Amino acid sequence: MEVQTILQFKSSYMRSITDDTGIFQHTKFGVPDRSKGYTTDDNARALIAAVLLYGSKKDPDALSLIHTYISFLHHAQNADGNFRNFMDYNRTFVEDRGSEDCQGRTVWALGFALAHSSSLPDNLLNTCRYLINQALPHIGTLGSPRAAAYAIIGLSYLIETPRALAYSFPYPHTPSSAEELAFLPRARIIGLIDQMSFRLHHQYIRNKGNGWNWFEDSLTYGNSMLPWALLIASRLTGNLDLKQAAKESLDFLVSKTFSEEGYYKPVGSHGWLLRGGTAAPYDEQPIEACEMLLACKEAAIVLQEPAYLKYAAICYEWYLGHNSLNIPLIDPQTGACFDGIHGSGLNLNQGSESIISFSIAQSVMHHE
Repeated sequence: MEVQTILQFKSSYMRSITDDTGIFQHTKFGVPDRSKGYTTDDNARALIAAVLLYGSKKDPDALSLIHTYISFLHHAQNADGNFRNFMDYNRTFVEDRGSEDCQGRTVWALGFALAHSSSLPDNLLNTCRYLINQALPHIGTLGSPRAAAYAIIGLSYLIETPRALAYSFPYPHTPSSAEELAFLPRARIIGLIDQMSFRLHHQYIRNKGNGWNWFEDSLTYGNSMLPWALLIASRLTGNLDLKQAAKESLDFLVSKTFSEEGYYKPVGSHGWLLRGGTAAPYDEQPIEACEMLLACKEAAIVLQEPAYLKYAAICYEWYLGHNSLNIPLIDPQTGACFDGIHGSGLNLNQGSESIISFSIAQSVMHHE
C-alpha cells in the first residue's frame, strides 16, 4: 500500500496532557487519567521530544515544556542520586527508588538535552549536568541490559559533545574550585561506557547460538536499544567486536520484526517471543517503532549501510498506516497517537508514551 510519508505534527496534544507538574502517564481516550499520575520514564522521554521540537522552531511553548520536564526530573532525584519513578496526582512519589530502566532512561534524556543544547538557556543545561553528575555513582551498578543500554547512549552524548561536560556561564569563566574540576569527569564517563558495553557484549556472546543472535532467551520490550548501544560504543571505542555484535543482533531483530509484506511489526507485549517459539502478534506498541527507527538510523551511520535508512522509514510509516491493520495510529483531529494495535483493532487511548514516540520519530525523520 502507498502511505503518506510526511505528516504535519501537531504539538498541541502533548501540551494538553502536560500540567505544571509534568506529563500525565495515561489517558482515557484523550483526557488525562489523573488516577494514574505521572512517571519519570515518561517525563524523561518527553524531554527528548520537547528538545527536538524546540530545536526546529524555537517555539516558546516547547521551551516551557522543557522547563516542566527538567523540573520533574530534578524533583524525582533522591539525595543519593537515584531517580524515583511513579508519582501520584498529589505530587507524592509512591516508591523510594525507580527501576533500573528508569535510571538509564533518565540519563539518556539528560544527555540528549545536553547534546542538542545550542539554543537552550545555560541554566537548564546546568541542571541537566548536575542531575547526571549526581547519578554517576549508580550508573555502573546497573544490571539490567536495557538500563545499561539507555545509559550508554546518554553518556555517549557527553563524550561526543565536549561542551556538555562543563557548567555553562553567560560570561567568560575558568573552572577553579575542586568541585568544578571534579564535575562530570570525562575519563570516568568513558570508563563507565567501556564497562557497561563490555558486559552487554559478554551477555550477547554467552547467549547467542543456533541462529538465535540475541542477548537473552526472549525478545521483549525495548529490544532495539541493545544493538543501538553497542553501535554507539563501537563508534566511540573503535572496538570491532562490539560493531560485529551490534550488526548481528540488529539484523536478527530486523528478521523478527519486519513482515514479508514489508511493514514493521514489533513483537507483541502479550507474550513476547521466547527462544524457539512464535512471537506474540499483539499488542504492538508505538514506542517500539520509535526506538527501532532510532537504532536503524544509527546503524546506517556506523555500519555505512544505507539499507538501514529504509528500515527506519518503514518504522515511521507504521504510525501512518503501513502496519498489520492498514490503519493510521495518528488521530487527524488532535494529532494524538493511539496507544497501539490490539488483535481487535486500535487501542483508542492516547497516552503520553505514544505521542512522545511519534513526536520523536517525526522530528528525526523530517527534521521538524
